[in-house]
Amino acid sequence: MAPRIPRARCLHASFCLSPRTTLQAHRTLATAVSEPTEPTAPPAPTSRRETTFYDRLNAGPSLQDFTNPNQPTFDPQIRTALVGPAGKKKEITRLPSWLQTPIPNNANYKAIKKDLRGLNLHTVCEEARCPNISDCWGGSDKSAATATIMLMGDTCTRGCRFCSVKTSKAPPPLDPHEPEHTAEALKRWGLGYVVLTSVDRDDLADGGASHFAETIMKIKQKAPGMLVEALTGDYAGDLAMVERVAMSGLDVYAHNVETVEELTPMVRDRRAKFRQSLSVLKHAKISKPSLITKTSIMLGLGETEEQLWATLKELRANDVDVVTFGQYMRPTKRHMPVHTYVKPDVFEMWRVRALELGFLYCASGPLVRSSYKAGEAFIENVLKKRASHSQSAINNGNVAIGDSPDMLT
Repeated sequence: MAPRIPRARCLHASFCLSPRTTLQAHRTLATAVSEPTEPTAPPAPTSRRETTFYDRLNAGPSLQDFTNPNQPTFDPQIRTALVGPAGKKKEITRLPSWLQTPIPNNANYKAIKKDLRGLNLHTVCEEARCPNISDCWGGSDKSAATATIMLMGDTCTRGCRFCSVKTSKAPPPLDPHEPEHTAEALKRWGLGYVVLTSVDRDDLADGGASHFAETIMKIKQKAPGMLVEALTGDYAGDLAMVERVAMSGLDVYAHNVETVEELTPMVRDRRAKFRQSLSVLKHAKISKPSLITKTSIMLGLGETEEQLWATLKELRANDVDVVTFGQYMRPTKRHMPVHTYVKPDVFEMWRVRALELGFLYCASGPLVRSSYKAGEAFIENVLKKRASHSQSAINNGNVAIGDSPDMLT
């Protein structure tokens, strides 16, 4: 028989019992089925941090709001915020969500910027801080990009209160190689439609009209099929300079009235006048009836509905074909403040009204600018359609060579 280990020498006494003792212990721990068990007390509730998440969630939109097409859309809200040190806080209006755009930082954007810098060219997209630059420059194909080339340097002789382009009474002289460089860059990109604009150069005898016209002719020489839109200044009201640019081979003549007549003295430079701008647009059409004339108006400067109506009627009376509406956005604190952030449904209302007045096309939206990709695509199609109809009519002997293509639309 194996010797028994003394109980005192066992470190784990519960495990050192004999098999019989262990079995007895197990039997004593067993509970009969018929024995009633004592009820156990419910666990005490654990403390939890109070939250209003579920309240906010229930107050928000439900699944039915997204699946039911008959539900009204949410009204966009204008939000404000208090900024500044304690005791000197002031209320500002935050930029609405429909005006926020992504920061451009893709390969196509960088490639276009590199081409421009290599040829010493400027764009109004950069100089005027256009919010659409990521959309216009950042497409998947560089040939489909839209970049508005700004001629005659990056310094303007005028100082409009809404514009962020640099100003000076004596800007640097013109670059004589700019027309050639511009034409070469646009040919390299292979664009179908290009927009040219310029700073105002009141320091030049012709306001830069000859330089503008030379650039257009160079482009047409290198790329005859490219459609050219020129967004020009008013040349201080010199209509002979307007005619020089209009007859240089361009397809669309654009000049912006910017705002209603009543606000022009407060918004634009004192040398820019509403009636003077109307005469520029009218004379461009008279010089070449086949031209499409175009202008742009900013909203949110304090204009009234009656003033906008009167402006649209004036534009149609002067045979302006295309008008665009966009939200004024303050470039810096040195520029005039935004009076109102206009909601998207108001822009849509003015688009419908413009078309009812007889405009050929109207692009209207918070982020629409003078050079707007959708508008350019529409105008490009109109011009190509006109050219096709004109050629067909000439081939069929139904129209004389000198007749205007406008008769064929």
